[in-house]
Amino acid sequence: MSKVVKEIYCIVGEYRNSQGETKKRYQQIGAVINTKNGPMLKLDVIPLREGGWDGWAYMDDPKPQDQPKQTDDFDDVF
Repeated sequence: MSKVVKEIYCIVGEYRNSQGETKKRYQQIGAVINTKNGPMLKLDVIPLREGGWDGWAYMDDPKPQDQPKQTDDFDDVF
């Protein structure tokens, strides 16, 4: 089984936050995974942005997967 080593992101635009600051908008476009033959890059999407994608991307450590909430409390249902 393959393991995600890095997540790949690129800048796809900009936005203004509630304080009026201009921030970069990032999109995950793929991942680097370990395979039996070594590291492999898997691109899931090709980013579209005004002026075209410049080809640069960031590699970041994978974020932990959200675990589904498990509740045994049925009092709220009835």
